[in-house]
Amino acid sequence: MSLGFLGVIVVAGVVVWAIDYYGKNLPEFEHLGDYRPSVVTRVYAWDGRLMAEFAEEKRVFIPIESIPDHVKQAFISAEDKTFYQHKGVDLPGIVGAMRTNIMNIGSDRRLVGASTITQQVAKNFLLTNEVSYERKIKEMLLAFRIENALSKDKILELYLNEIFLGQRSYGVGAAALTYFGKALGDLSLEEAAYLAALPKAPNNYHPVHHKDRALGRRNWVIERMHENGYINEVQTQMAQAKPLDALIKSDDTDTVKAPYFAEEIRRFMSETYGDHDVYNDGLLVRTSLNPEMQNMAQAALRQGLMEYDRRHGWRGAWSELNSLSSWQSQLGDMAIPVEKDENWRMGVVLSAESGKATIGFIDGTTQELLLSGVKWARKSLNKGYLGDEVTSVKQVLNERDVIFVEPIGEDNTLELRQIPKVQGAIVVLDPQTGRVLAMQGGWAYGSSEFNRVTQAKRQPGSAFKPFIYLAALEKGYLPTSIILDAPVEFSQGPGLAMWRPSNYSGEYYGPTPIRVGVEKSRNLMTVRLANQIGMESVSDLANRFNIYDDLPTHLANALGAAETSILRMTSAYAMLVNGGKRIEPTFIDRIQDRYGKTLYKGDTRTCAVCGDRIQWEGQMDVPSVPDNREQVVDPRHAYQMVSILEGVVQRGTGRRLLELGLPLAGKTGTTNDSKDAWFVGFSPDLAVGVYIGFDEPKTLGKRETGSSAALPIFKAFMETALKDKTPLPFRRPPGINLIQVNADTGRRASPGDSDIIWEAFLKGQEPGAGYNRVQPAQYDFLDGNTGQEYSPVYENNGTSSPSSITGTGGIY
Repeated sequence: MSLGFLGVIVVAGVVVWAIDYYGKNLPEFEHLGDYRPSVVTRVYAWDGRLMAEFAEEKRVFIPIESIPDHVKQAFISAEDKTFYQHKGVDLPGIVGAMRTNIMNIGSDRRLVGASTITQQVAKNFLLTNEVSYERKIKEMLLAFRIENALSKDKILELYLNEIFLGQRSYGVGAAALTYFGKALGDLSLEEAAYLAALPKAPNNYHPVHHKDRALGRRNWVIERMHENGYINEVQTQMAQAKPLDALIKSDDTDTVKAPYFAEEIRRFMSETYGDHDVYNDGLLVRTSLNPEMQNMAQAALRQGLMEYDRRHGWRGAWSELNSLSSWQSQLGDMAIPVEKDENWRMGVVLSAESGKATIGFIDGTTQELLLSGVKWARKSLNKGYLGDEVTSVKQVLNERDVIFVEPIGEDNTLELRQIPKVQGAIVVLDPQTGRVLAMQGGWAYGSSEFNRVTQAKRQPGSAFKPFIYLAALEKGYLPTSIILDAPVEFSQGPGLAMWRPSNYSGEYYGPTPIRVGVEKSRNLMTVRLANQIGMESVSDLANRFNIYDDLPTHLANALGAAETSILRMTSAYAMLVNGGKRIEPTFIDRIQDRYGKTLYKGDTRTCAVCGDRIQWEGQMDVPSVPDNREQVVDPRHAYQMVSILEGVVQRGTGRRLLELGLPLAGKTGTTNDSKDAWFVGFSPDLAVGVYIGFDEPKTLGKRETGSSAALPIFKAFMETALKDKTPLPFRRPPGINLIQVNADTGRRASPGDSDIIWEAFLKGQEPGAGYNRVQPAQYDFLDGNTGQEYSPVYENNGTSSPSSITGTGGIY
């Protein structure tokens, strides 16, 4: 027996032993045939633009039949040119790798591999990244078994969807979006070649930090594609001549920026499906977000918070440099606060004179900040007082101050900025469906993820009053019914002081129509009326409108003392303008799984005649989907309240909106000591709620009210949202008659009356020619025949009790 033959036997024996030894405990691989990779969950705005992604591994699964040929060819050329010929292991390649490794013995060089694509699938799915001959043997054994169980195309599909290509991107689909902002099918030859250059070491071929190295590796892949016969010489030269235009795209590039909205979606999905499904199952979420309205809402809220902040003075520079030596590098080393508006620039005061300051920026440029740009910055003093008028820049700024400025106007004139300490929120609803069209839960999401639309519970103040008067309308009161505006007191229980609410103005106005009580936000009228109809009726109505789950029947709650969220309050106002139909605020229109199956729909209506497979074939009649919304209040009473709230805009606390010339309605709200400022209102097709306050409740300051702080934000939003829209009147339901009355007295209009308005009455309740009289029970303080006023009385008929409360009750 020759030595050669003996050697063959020995080698064969070793191979058999290795197969038996290492093949005993190999991982199961059969599940690869049912590959279900971790896929990005994507959240889209209503117009189809991407809003957010949730993923542990950023991956977009692309089936093999949808992967372009030139992408496959690029990776095969770079990683495994004999992929379609071998049976899982490239033996000639292994021999060459072993020769190289033997030559490198004694050096610090990493072991060279000869892994095929199939081996890489075995390693990526079933093994670890350990560099050892033992792992290599297991890898080869698994590769043989995988080749016998799966087709070449299935193996390639696994590889191209699983491989890590840098920048948190797994698989070619995600990498195409990350590096080029394109779908995989839109990649050019040279772009596909660049992706194929990445598997070995993505960071070494970064298109920005290592551009020359990346370009060289890309061109090497193109050359390999030519050598393997996939492209011709002309294609090769043209592709290699192209520049490397890869652009690392940040996560929010070309996406709709609505982080509060996106976080609300994430919380809902995590609670509904669990974190694992949200971050791994590749769900597709269509939301109700309107990107244009979102931009308007964010801009309006930020402008309103800045205007409030400016009214309360300049708090000083954000920071200060130690010296002006190397000011540019010092500025560059400073952490920029996440609260900074993206339009602001951070700079340092290089010099300050009476009429101007010179500001230096991180990029080394300088620009003058004129006196006009700091005029607003009067010093903030104690108790809300402001310092002297600014007549010199040096009163505000000193050298070395680090500040924020914003270029404004066509000439980019600088204006001084400071980050507001006050917080606020705005939400926009479709009143017919409850779909949330826009939501901004604070000044900046980066500084606080706390969403003041959905999570903050604050006192609505007089924003709750319309529901007291609506409850009275349900009891038979009219918009013209007279309520006494005069002092009143209530017992709070043994040992407690009497509760004596008062109007914000501190004055009393005598007998007043209900409408005027809402328009002028009269506290005393509201408390009297709530006491007369009973707080049980008010609580029932508040529960029906989902403002509260179970409102305690304390009289103080008639003035909005109980806490609720601005989302719930805005939803309640939306139910007024939609005719009293119940809606639930929804953020999501539809959720689908990775296969397109619908898991959730925001619209729960059913269409019996639609069927599951209806398609458009030119039918003239569109299927009618039934309106199954619950009627929570008589639509006629809802319209009466809409009309009254329209009067708030025309004559009352919301009259700043009158200049817009649009059909608008709403109500201000301010709590004791001005700790909370609200405005909630609507047009015929939009319901909007605005809130301003400090997260740690404290006074907003003297003369700060819902009208001064919150209403301007509502106004700014509506002005842009309804721009160029044809004004439509509020929809009037059947059963309503409009009658001209005297706005001050509630009597039917007579010749010579100067303040005449159209009032909404239910048919059969229209007033006669004389004084408007209804149930005598409403006239505890008037003679029902003569209308003469009794002397003001103090009352507590025991129908309800106030909660224990101090102060004037000045919630208006």
